Amino acid sequence: MAETARKTFVLVHGAWHGGWCWRRVADRLDTKGHKVFTPTLTGLGERSHLLSTAIDLNTHITDVVNVFKWEDIRDACLVVHSYGGWPGSGAIEQIGDRVSAIVWLDAFKPENGERPLDTASSFARDGVEAAVARGEAGRPAPDVQAFGLNEADRAWVTSKLTPQPTGVYLTKIKLTGARERVAKKTYIRAPKYPQPGFDKAYADCKADKTWQTFETATAGHDVMVDDPDWLTDILLKVS
Repeated sequence: MAETARKTFVLVHGAWHGGWCWRRVADRLDTKGHKVFTPTLTGLGERSHLLSTAIDLNTHITDVVNVFKWEDIRDACLVVHSYGGWPGSGAIEQIGDRVSAIVWLDAFKPENGERPLDTASSFARDGVEAAVARGEAGRPAPDVQAFGLNEADRAWVTSKLTPQPTGVYLTKIKLTGARERVAKKTYIRAPKYPQPGFDKAYADCKADKTWQTFETATAGHDVMVDDPDWLTDILLKVS
């Protein structure tokens, strides 16, 4: 593959997950000659030993920003999944000049001043508030069947999920529109997973000519696990 065709991808996971969830997609991109980073947010995955009540949304924003800074990443495609839309949106405010394309994969698309708690379901909100009241640093993951995950991968994914830091839900995000200024923007929806916030984000993007939109008819919420071939093809097409 010609050097000029080589692309750089930064793949950011969602709640309870870690960089591990991108392995299948990362391997496919790597095999095709592209550079891939799959950071794990503080307190999750292989960094779950760092879980504490001190972690907030700004911690996770900095996690993403620092990967770009320390790895000297430029002209990259930033891909965010689910909760990853929060730190991804915040990070672009600081490293927008290093991002040439973004892909929101079944992800939250927050507005300025919102908190993750504001867009959570009433069930999730009650769980977070109760955990915070008890002084718990993390909130355990739901059963993976809630993600619509294929049966063959349920045991593997379950073994990797770790509590989501509760403090991230309470931070108001500060946005000035940097996300919308990125040249190439794509939203991918997995409608088998019910989430009104994602439905609204997908509809908004579909109505906005500066965004491309795609739907998967087969994968559940963890698209990178359920259908890595399809997702890899989309990422190469839109980046």
